[in-house]
Amino acid sequence: MKITAFNGSQWGGKSNTQFMVDEFLAGACDCGCRVESISLVDRIVKPCTGCFECFGDKRGRCHINDDMQSLIRKFVNSNIVVLASPIYMDGVTGLMKTFIDRLLPVLDPHFEQDEAGEFRHASRHNRMPTIIVIANAHMPEETHFQVVKLFMRRIARTFHTSITAEIYRSTGGLLRSREEQFRPYIRAYKQLLRDAGQELALTGHISFHTEQELKKPLVPSDEYIEYANRMWDKLIGTSEVSGFAKIHSMLTALWA
Repeated sequence: MKITAFNGSQWGGKSNTQFMVDEFLAGACDCGCRVESISLVDRIVKPCTGCFECFGDKRGRCHINDDMQSLIRKFVNSNIVVLASPIYMDGVTGLMKTFIDRLLPVLDPHFEQDEAGEFRHASRHNRMPTIIVIANAHMPEETHFQVVKLFMRRIARTFHTSITAEIYRSTGGLLRSREEQFRPYIRAYKQLLRDAGQELALTGHISFHTEQELKKPLVPSDEYIEYANRMWDKLIGTSEVSGFAKIHSMLTALWA
């Protein structure tokens, strides 16, 4: 089984999103899956121009010269793809949305109805990879994932596939925290992510028990809010020009 993860965080390999992806893929790899992790910020992915040249080309080729041709091949040649993104303004990042827009060449321009009678474009491929959604938000409530949940379900429908699993992490700013008080919670969550990857590799899905454990808060909301506000107070107090490196380091731990 081949699993390819596409990380839409602008913080790339240093992001909390990548933290989640790495642990999940490590679990799947332990059980024999071939895995690959791609940070979209490290690739050249230009915005779709809406020209529909790919629809007019029998092979679905896009006229834009960037990295998307190779990324599309990785997408369609996978059994499962992980679409991973932090929450930016209640949705996926612009980078992830641009990547999804540029997947248009996998579709055929002709209209057809889905199982519910709603129209969509046909597919150029006999088989499409199923989707795992991984997302994190720095806010403490699960409601901040509402838009992304709906969006990803619509995307799965558009691409003639289904969602195999969804992992949403509120208080995601804790995942790379170096605060001693949070380390036991982070270690436990890392193990849960690995368990989820192993279960998916062995059974094709994540068990109900593991899903429920993944949904539990890392820490009480009031404890997290106190920590987050304290961190922001430190950032606001860093006014020197030379303090940018410090701000960058702290933001990496808090919001990526």
